[in-house]
Amino acid sequence: MQIEILLFGILRDVVGENKLHREIVPGISLTNLRQDLMVDYPSLEQYKNYAIAINEAYAENGYTIQENDIVALIPPVSGG
Repeated sequence: MQIEILLFGILRDVVGENKLHREIVPGISLTNLRQDLMVDYPSLEQYKNYAIAINEAYAENGYTIQENDIVALIPPVSGG
């Protein structure tokens, strides 16, 4: 199953790409996707509090990814 992953801010810098196309197992949850991404990109561990949006809406870790979903990794926001 194919999905597109968009990366923003520091996460884009860590991965070195602003977009990934990834083949995943049907029925994978966001929790499992996070784990898989950390295997390929261990530097993501230091930014593990990033949010994930699916098709432009924030999603919970238990969400099951569907074919052709667009997944966005959004870094934590800080400021003053």
